[in-house]
Amino acid sequence: MKFLEFASLDRLNDFLSNLNMGERTIKGCLEAYTCKHAGLDKKLSHRLSLSLDNEICDYLGKSSDTDSSSPPEYVSSRSSRRTLVYLVLTLYHMYPDYEFSAVRAHQFFAEESWDSFKQIFDTYMLEASKEWLETNGGVSLLEALYKALDEAVQLSDCEIYSYDPDSEADPLVERGAINLVADGFLVDEIQYEEDGEIFADMDI
Repeated sequence: MKFLEFASLDRLNDFLSNLNMGERTIKGCLEAYTCKHAGLDKKLSHRLSLSLDNEICDYLGKSSDTDSSSPPEYVSSRSSRRTLVYLVLTLYHMYPDYEFSAVRAHQFFAEESWDSFKQIFDTYMLEASKEWLETNGGVSLLEALYKALDEAVQLSDCEIYSYDPDSEADPLVERGAINLVADGFLVDEIQYEEDGEIFADMDI
């Protein structure tokens, strides 16, 4: 995956990187990547695929005494598993000093729409939005965020995912910190078609 430069994202990152809100500090980061594999991506993809295979086996083992023996769609379908691989690869690229081999499919959640994300944003970023207007004026923080993301990935073509790991297993949480909004991902489905050959020999 290749990191993409966008001045509009850089401007937001300058504001969100270490925003002191008195009793708490906001540390945010917006990054864009292509879905083209590069470097160690293919090796990581194979490893992640094996991890998903194990997750399916674990699910089948736990459900042996129930009426249903089919694994959930989010790990059994090819398109869903490919999406999960991209999501975890993105974590590796954003946080290269951390290990995400223990990440599981159920820790990612598909948001219903931009409106559902907006509700979360309005809840947790109210004070930050006020600070943005005082510092920058003009459009609101949410509007600036929408325009910057739309420039990078075309939001109308994207699915929105959030990452909400178990607190004790989250490598990104510092002691005493609270991950209020979790990590968000915008996945452009159109770009998947370009990488089909990469997954041709993978059991996903």
